[in-house]
Amino acid sequence: MADLFTPYNFKNLTLKNRIVMPPMCQYSVKAEDGIPNDWHFVHYVSRAVGGTGLIIVEMTGVHPDGRITNQDTGIWSDEHIPAYRRLVEAVHSYGTKIGIQLGHAGRKAQDAEPSVAPSAIAFSSQYKIPKALSASEIEELIQAFKDAARRAVEAGFDTIEIHGAHGYLIHQFHSPLTNQRSDEYGQDLPLFGERVVQAVKEVVPEGMPVIMRVSAKEYVDGGYDVEYCAEVCRRYKDAGVDIFHISSGGEGPIGSSGGPEAAPGYQVDLAADFKRLLKVPVIAVGLLDDYEVAQDVILSGKADLVAIGRGMLRDPYWAVHAAKALGGEQKVPKQYQRGY
Repeated sequence: MADLFTPYNFKNLTLKNRIVMPPMCQYSVKAEDGIPNDWHFVHYVSRAVGGTGLIIVEMTGVHPDGRITNQDTGIWSDEHIPAYRRLVEAVHSYGTKIGIQLGHAGRKAQDAEPSVAPSAIAFSSQYKIPKALSASEIEELIQAFKDAARRAVEAGFDTIEIHGAHGYLIHQFHSPLTNQRSDEYGQDLPLFGERVVQAVKEVVPEGMPVIMRVSAKEYVDGGYDVEYCAEVCRRYKDAGVDIFHISSGGEGPIGSSGGPEAAPGYQVDLAADFKRLLKVPVIAVGLLDDYEVAQDVILSGKADLVAIGRGMLRDPYWAVHAAKALGGEQKVPKQYQRGY
């Protein structure tokens, strides 16, 4: 039976444990050029030193206007590649694998002038009304995802995650709440995400897994349920997604919806539902900071990997500390062994 410290293998990706650092924006690109800097280097490499099996770099804009803010990272130009390559090589030197989340914020792009979306529907009264994308602009964005994936491969990333959750652009296309188009992208809501996946698959090596993060359900009135999202994701799976990273919500402002209480493991059952419905590996996320809670997710078989977000912001060495608490197999860096 697998536990938190059992290695994980899928295609050409081999992880030393089941612990994932999920994407968490740092809003720290002071130059606003999308290039990760020393903050990002220290931030991610310290989690590799701390024993994490897989790090997924924060949502990285495939277009300058696809960032949540102008201080987010991007990968819309070949000029971004060297900084990511430096980061990847350093993370690899500590035995950790690293992926990158490619995304576009759509109507939630706060600094874009204008922001864009499937339809001209604002996220909230505090946000600008976005411009509805034309058919040609949609094709350009699909190409932008493809080009970004090619750059990620050139930088040496081990896997690519496509952001289809939290009310960002792909989520906006497959949600009936935000896609009210009359063309093919409005008549077939998963079509945009499907074509993004297909484009990404064209440029990644055959053995590289493609991950997709999705919001398994929406919480505002009229929002979709797990069964709806599973059918959407069946299309994404058929297009080439290998692993699903299961979150929820994001389609409405925080506090505006009747979502569940954010208690430890509150999204784990959603991951288990997807694993059962789609017969795919899944990553569970959602306040799994407690070592025993995270361990139980793997022992119960509800998910294949667990993502530790806020807990890893507080503790870069979460994986080593979990191993000590649970008696797991995890090497402490020799430089720190006398502290244990």
